[in-house]
Amino acid sequence: MMTDGSYTLDKLRSTLIRLEDTIIFALIERAQFALNPCIYQKGALEFKGATGERSFLEYFFWETEKVHVRRYTSPDEYAFTSPLPEPILPPLDFDKFLEPNSININDRIMDIYVKDIVPTITKNTDDMNYGSSVTKDIEALQALSKRIHYGKFIAESKFRSNPEEYIRLALAEDREKIDELLTNRAVEKKVLERLHRKALIYGQTLDEEQEGINKHLRIPVNIVVDLYEKWVIPLTKEVEVDYLIARGKNAAAAKNQ
Repeated sequence: MMTDGSYTLDKLRSTLIRLEDTIIFALIERAQFALNPCIYQKGALEFKGATGERSFLEYFFWETEKVHVRRYTSPDEYAFTSPLPEPILPPLDFDKFLEPNSININDRIMDIYVKDIVPTITKNTDDMNYGSSVTKDIEALQALSKRIHYGKFIAESKFRSNPEEYIRLALAEDREKIDELLTNRAVEKKVLERLHRKALIYGQTLDEEQEGINKHLRIPVNIVVDLYEKWVIPLTKEVEVDYLIARGKNAAAAKNQ
């Protein structure tokens, strides 16, 4: 069981930095296979009806999450599929740092990943490595989901540092002001610069004579940076704002009781 001291902004940001590595390596691993578009199509003929109304990715994900079901009792893990069975393992004792909430944007993360991310890192062909491809998709999606929803912990930490202001803005449902209060442009700039360096280093084939040149990279650097700039950071902030509005309203109601 963790204590509230484990959720300082510095410690939370160190977790986000580790997740950068996980996401980059997951994308590199997925990029070794073709796009294999049939795995994202519901009722694709290649699977002869075995996946039912789900795509092969959704079916594979569902079966995986049924095995990993206790994973989703953790406050920093979010399931993509349902219904899931009850865990067969006994519950773990997690701390209560976050306020209870039902915020889960995995549907949007999945949609963006399939439509905007995978096509940019793979060749639009079919190499028939369907199982391998969805296994890497799931690893990437789980890492992206954890990173984006981890914004709740950042939001809670910031709420505790300035509760009256966040309560005021939450009651007014002023999403723009909450976003401004949350945003640290200098930190975001450092994140993108760090991602550029990591993608350059991690993506090198290293057996080439000229490392660091795009033609020798297993995944283009700009794709990783664009992923964060266009999707990960904005979606994280959206989760943070949603959480803070609910958090502020609940805090106001509790004060008035």
